[in-house]
Amino acid sequence: MKISFKLFQLLSILILAACTGTPTQEVVSEKPDWSENSWPEIRKQRISQLLPKAMEAAQVDCWITICRENNNDPIAVHVGGENAGGTAAFLFYTDESGFHSLVFSPEGEATALDELDIHDEVVKVPRGNSALAEAADFIKSKNFKQIAANSSNSNSMADGLSFSQREELESLLGEDATKLVSSTELVYEWLSIKLPAEVEIMRQAAKMASDFQYEAYAMIEPGKTTDADVAKFLKAKMAEYGVTDAWHPDQNPNVNSGPDRGHSHATDKVIMPGDVIQIDFGVKLYDIWVSDIQRFAYVLKEGETKAPDDIQQYWEHGKAGSRAALAAMKPGVKGVDVDRAQRVLMEAAGSEYVMWSTGHPVGYVAHDVGPNLGGSQAPSIRPAAQKELKQGMVFAFDGFHAWKRPDGTTKTISVEEMAVVIENGAEYLIEPQEELILVK
Repeated sequence: MKISFKLFQLLSILILAACTGTPTQEVVSEKPDWSENSWPEIRKQRISQLLPKAMEAAQVDCWITICRENNNDPIAVHVGGENAGGTAAFLFYTDESGFHSLVFSPEGEATALDELDIHDEVVKVPRGNSALAEAADFIKSKNFKQIAANSSNSNSMADGLSFSQREELESLLGEDATKLVSSTELVYEWLSIKLPAEVEIMRQAAKMASDFQYEAYAMIEPGKTTDADVAKFLKAKMAEYGVTDAWHPDQNPNVNSGPDRGHSHATDKVIMPGDVIQIDFGVKLYDIWVSDIQRFAYVLKEGETKAPDDIQQYWEHGKAGSRAALAAMKPGVKGVDVDRAQRVLMEAAGSEYVMWSTGHPVGYVAHDVGPNLGGSQAPSIRPAAQKELKQGMVFAFDGFHAWKRPDGTTKTISVEEMAVVIENGAEYLIEPQEELILVK
């Protein structure tokens, strides 16, 4: 599709005008008090309020999660099984009297689990007895129609059941093993939605990641500071504030003042005048919720007081794409359509091809469960691009513009922000980056 530059400018203005709900950004002034972790209460609310709806949407009336020590199910922390020693079976089910949660736990861990007051009932399984066998007997007594188990070929969070556990479960269930279905859809429906209290914590995580990046840019000495030095500065800020990495520590943050390197680590490249610098960075709060934010800067050459016209234009193109993506987000819209909204502007602006999706869900991990915001230019490798956005979903998303550098390599501006889907659209978690940061 070919669009004139004037039309491109008009589209950009309309999109910017449509984007509202932008909070004011303030500098981080005080270190948070991490002693007040609201996860225990939030987890209880997620189980009681969101899980029954997820089970209904997935059309299952029973879900079993098996937890154990050292090689635990990735869903364990969400159901209260993170401290399992011996094998424990967590059951969630609906019957004529409503929604219930029931755990069959080895007696060594059962008392502490019961005191957390997460579940309706915790059954103590005597030493030498099998918690899974008792759970299987209960399941058979209830005559459920569909029993979700954590085996999935598309959702790693729903794929925690090991081969040996699956074999044992099927053997214990006998004929009822034919009722087993994948928990893929159930886990998707449950984890993709965040409670308002969770969004507020993620807002704090996003603000912290953004503020730290602005501080990092202020410490750069062109011709001396390396990308790795900037990364070390951000690592020190994380340690100072008592937060951890939003993804693998080796690649958080990714600081890159050279050509595109994709998801990678910061190198010893010296930052020089004329460089466009990308920082891709996120922090994890309370060891549960993460952020994923990118901030961009231009290093002024001698005599410059602003970025060159071409670099400034690339920045404006990327920013317009980000705003287009935000304007497209609302309940009922597919992820692929959000991607398409900004790709139209990319094409009009003459951007080089960008392989990455416009955005992804973010929450408990940087690439969380939920719709993928991609797939409009080529067949998507992620089926979740065809999933619809829902209120309460949180995304990290980019506005792209890529260009060829004089040496033939490619540089991409990817204006990455975070937003939550609300009733009639979406809103930024924090104030977005409006201006290209200038490093003197």
